[in-house]
Amino acid sequence: MSKRFFHSLAVIVSLGTLPVGVFAHTGAGSIHGFTAGFVHPFLGPDHLLTMLAVGFWAAALGGRALLLVPLSFVTVMAVGAGLQHFGLVLPSAEMSVALSVAVMGLVLVVNWRAGYGLAGALAAGFALFHGYVHAEEIGRDMGAFHYAGGFLIATAVLHGLGMLLGAAVGRLDLLRKALGAFCAGVGVYLLAGS
Repeated sequence: MSKRFFHSLAVIVSLGTLPVGVFAHTGAGSIHGFTAGFVHPFLGPDHLLTMLAVGFWAAALGGRALLLVPLSFVTVMAVGAGLQHFGLVLPSAEMSVALSVAVMGLVLVVNWRAGYGLAGALAAGFALFHGYVHAEEIGRDMGAFHYAGGFLIATAVLHGLGMLLGAAVGRLDLLRKALGAFCAGVGVYLLAGS
């Protein structure tokens, strides 16, 4: 087996030594306001990695995917937050967020060249759960609109950073695969803890 394989395996295994508390959604209580909403996606590797991977994938697909995939994610993320705010229940939301990290990692590892519609639908499907779990942390009286605006803008920023990263590395397969393997490893770790 190649040296790259063992390096990727070492990174994935090392994630198992991290305490669950380093990931988002630890049940620390309600949060509120634009700043809290904006900062939240940067603090949880589950959100951070998924958003970067979605942007990276959009850049790899190119063309209409540059707008369609991130826009689908942000739009449906707002819908997911709205569902939670109005009391609808999405079962296994945290598990679906963890699954999104793993799947987006695999998408990058295999360099999946999905069509625009399928890529947008996959991004939108995961976004529903990301928006839902973000909104779970908002107290009913704590400025939900401002908090949601913060995490939606942060999501767009992270997609943009992912697109810039994807454009910068271009066809450097090793970097794409490394990011994908890291995302997949974090996703598997989170799924094991779900």
